[in-house]
Amino acid sequence: MASINPSVITKSDPLRLVIEWDDGHRTEYSTVQLRGLCPCAACVNEVTGRRMHDPLSVPADLQTQDVSLVGHYAVTIAFSDGHSTGIFPFAFLRENDPGQSQASSS
Repeated sequence: MASINPSVITKSDPLRLVIEWDDGHRTEYSTVQLRGLCPCAACVNEVTGRRMHDPLSVPADLQTQDVSLVGHYAVTIAFSDGHSTGIFPFAFLRENDPGQSQASSS
């Protein structure tokens, strides 16, 4: 089973977020990928689960302005497009790892 506990979260530049999990796995997200995945109520209908925000509408030059921990279970991200209401639980980030489809599963 994949770990949902990060050991290190690095925002080395405004276009990328890297998470090193305590099981040794590494996940790398671009800012565009993160904005496209935002799980907040403005981006995903809370009743139907239907995505309201079109991930294809995210500009390629979008940046993160701030990344903050939410307790011991998530991060919140402020994006350069003004969006900042998403809470990204660690389990959600691990489940949606963009490299997971290319990596072999154990």
